[in-house]
Amino acid sequence: MSVADKPFVRTSILAAEPPPPGERGAVAWIRRNLLATPKDVILTILALALIAWAVPHLVNWLFIQAVWSGPDRTFCATTIQGGIQPDGWSGACWAFISAKYNQFIFGRYPLDERWRPAIVGILFILLLVPMLIPSAPRKGLNAILLFAVLPIIAFWLLHGGFGLEVVETPLWGGLMVTLVLSFVGIAVSLPCGILLALGRRSKMPVIRMLCVTFIEVIRGVPLITVLFMASVMLPLFLPTGWNVDKLLRALIGVSIFTSAYMAEVIRGGLQAIPKGQFEGADSLGLGYWQKTRLIIMPQAIKLVIPSIVNTFIGTFKDTSLVTIIGMFDLLGIVKLNFSDANWASAVTPITGLIFAGFIFWLFCFGMSRYSGFMERHLDTGHKR
Repeated sequence: MSVADKPFVRTSILAAEPPPPGERGAVAWIRRNLLATPKDVILTILALALIAWAVPHLVNWLFIQAVWSGPDRTFCATTIQGGIQPDGWSGACWAFISAKYNQFIFGRYPLDERWRPAIVGILFILLLVPMLIPSAPRKGLNAILLFAVLPIIAFWLLHGGFGLEVVETPLWGGLMVTLVLSFVGIAVSLPCGILLALGRRSKMPVIRMLCVTFIEVIRGVPLITVLFMASVMLPLFLPTGWNVDKLLRALIGVSIFTSAYMAEVIRGGLQAIPKGQFEGADSLGLGYWQKTRLIIMPQAIKLVIPSIVNTFIGTFKDTSLVTIIGMFDLLGIVKLNFSDANWASAVTPITGLIFAGFIFWLFCFGMSRYSGFMERHLDTGHKR
């Protein structure tokens, strides 16, 4: 057999060739996503026309004609050139935001004591950042400090005692209350939701019935009802002379409401686990809690990360409902300042609402982006 007739077996894999020039780059993306069909072309043209019409007006109102400084509302009725608009409107009144900024962050917390929530915020960031970085070491210690030690320190600093001036919770407000409510609600709801989901799948009838009743009752009423019940009805069941702090009532209401929804999210993840995973864990001789902690629950949580973060985002936004029980979160304190006669103008309310909406969006967008990062980080390459 000649050399030419001998079979050839390749010993190395050919390197992947780059895609054709027409299939990559910005032009290819635009052609593929915006101009693929006649309908896409028409919708793209209409969207560009709408953007071209709306963006200049928004930029003009938000920035160019906006009032950035001033002691009262009279400055918000004029343009930066000093002339009054024909319709009596100027641009956005950012002077109102600047004048009330500290109150939007701390509420009515005493001015000379605001260093205390500032320290709590710094400690929270220092502990949260390494917790969110997958490669950061000592996750167990970090979790203990963040979820066990920090709340104790935060309560001591924010409320007072042991030499610090006591600041009652009715004086708390603004973004500080929003973060406190959402952090406690998120931190409590995940472990409680896991336990409720496991209880709902339990083979013990009493535990299963209790968990099902709790979940269905709480999910069957709106959060505003839970907060109202926690604020108004709870004191009626306490012994005479007992009183529960209003903030604590809100924390309990938000926590139990979020836990019920989190339980159903986790249960969905548990139902998505193949039966073979349970059987494989049993074949290894693992006990119920070992099987759940080491094999089942990590897979279930990974599957429902988008739903978990969606619940967290909903909890963060729903904190604005605490206004019903007389507390003022970020949105509540912004709306409360609309009644200030010194800043009563046509543009003050919409400017304040845009500011509050931007802050809410900033936190929710950050949680959403981190959710996407964790999904990519935990991706094992299995395409579903």
